Amino acid sequence: MPILNKDMTLCISLSARPSNNGTRFHNHLYEQLGLNWIYKAFAPTDLVQAIAGVRGLGIRGCAVSMPYKEDVIALVDVMDPSAKAIDSVNTIVNDGGRLTAYNTDYTAIEQLLSRNAVPTDYSVWLQGSGGMAKATAAALRDAGFRDVTVIARTEAAGRSLAELYGFAWTAEVPVPPAEGARAAQMLINVTPIGMAGGKDADSLSFPQEAVEAAEVVFDVVALPAETPLIEAGRAAGKTVITGAEVATIQALEQFVLYTGVRPSDEQVRAAEEFTRAH
Repeated sequence: MPILNKDMTLCISLSARPSNNGTRFHNHLYEQLGLNWIYKAFAPTDLVQAIAGVRGLGIRGCAVSMPYKEDVIALVDVMDPSAKAIDSVNTIVNDGGRLTAYNTDYTAIEQLLSRNAVPTDYSVWLQGSGGMAKATAAALRDAGFRDVTVIARTEAAGRSLAELYGFAWTAEVPVPPAEGARAAQMLINVTPIGMAGGKDADSLSFPQEAVEAAEVVFDVVALPAETPLIEAGRAAGKTVITGAEVATIQALEQFVLYTGVRPSDEQVRAAEEFTRAH
């Protein structure tokens, strides 16, 4: 990485609980490609001031994580169709003070469902109702999934998300032998349950019975890569899709938006290995 200098381009991330995953991934690619750029993670105490700083300081790119993906909408100038379609932002690009919002989460979910050849006739339980849940629900709908139930304790948010995409809603996981309950073939966690540093870091986001009955277990939580849900899925012999995989794809698409450069597959793999090895 170049020594810090006045001509260096800065990109950042904003998250309630930042990790080093993005910083390692982006900075490793900057170094491989010989770019005079640097990436830094922040936990903002004031989101409005943080976005004003992006604009005023000429910060080129800004990744946005939970819980800010919807709150930043009012703070940008332009909503790209990828973000506008789902009212959720995970990427901001600064072009001379003009902030454009994108969403690369959708792309990541879409690619991983396809890559793992998940049958679209599978029944799905989608737990969560925030910005990432919107991106996931949109990707499911557009891929052709129809038997999807949104699980969210907050009824207003859960019903709103479910109705937006033509899905069902329930407040609790309907685990058999509860009346009328049947197992889902794919479980997707899009809540902070299992996230490192949180109060539910050691919790399982779906009951063990649901994990054992499923075919595919998908946890969008990226840190740790092996969440309690992913560990349970692996132990039960299920197909697992990890948040670390989501993070790699969405970060790659952010990198391209920021720099205009698309790294080779080999360079991406090297950056991913570097990220996971530390």
